[in-house]
Amino acid sequence: MEHEVFVPFPVGAVRRVLSDPARVARCVPGLQQDASSGAALTGRLRVRIGGSTITYRGALRLTERDGSYELSGEGTEARGTGTVTLALSALPEEMPGGTRLSCLGTVSGAGRLAEFDAKTAESAARRLLDRFGAALAEELREDEAAVPLAEPAAPVAAHAADAADEADDDSEAFEDDALDDEPPAEAAHARRTMIGRSAEEVDHAPPRGRYAPVPAPETTSGTAVLRWAAPAAAIALAGAVVVTRALRRKR
Repeated sequence: MEHEVFVPFPVGAVRRVLSDPARVARCVPGLQQDASSGAALTGRLRVRIGGSTITYRGALRLTERDGSYELSGEGTEARGTGTVTLALSALPEEMPGGTRLSCLGTVSGAGRLAEFDAKTAESAARRLLDRFGAALAEELREDEAAVPLAEPAAPVAAHAADAADEADDDSEAFEDDALDDEPPAEAAHARRTMIGRSAEEVDHAPPRGRYAPVPAPETTSGTAVLRWAAPAAAIALAGAVVVTRALRRKR
């Protein structure tokens, strides 16, 4: 069986994952790893074929040869006596936008696997390889997410800090000038009070000059005349009485 799988990552990144048996085990769908010893991976592998699921218990071995990666293994049915043997090679090749895995493999078995025709078994194998390629791409995405962001260079950060300090200094200087130009609160209040009083005096002050009103006659002048005329009249009357009496006596 031949099959191709596309992985949207550079061939170098794909090779790094395929060279690590532990990472390859994480990418094999349905594999529950028990333990690993070098390139050997032992555990349980669940394979879905047709409308059924078969679980095998066995071991996988990963080796690199002439730029390709070979995966071989054998297993026994967890609930039965059937067996399976796997031999698969994958060659990573660079292509636009990523890496192509050219896979070539054979699968043989007895037991429940032998109950299915070759076409059904081949379809299950292709689906397994496609899921492996998707898991491999996800593994590489996690590698990218784990890379920390580069910190800004020190001169750039220092320049930004200096610019911020200068901006703060300019802002403080502007505020200080604004405070110096503004009058104190008491002076401003007094100025507003003086302006208000001047306006009131101007509004209520009578006109002057040729438009000035004629003053009303003073009522205190007559009273003042009566105050000094009454005693004078009394004295004149008394003097007249005395003169009259003297004339009568002479007669």
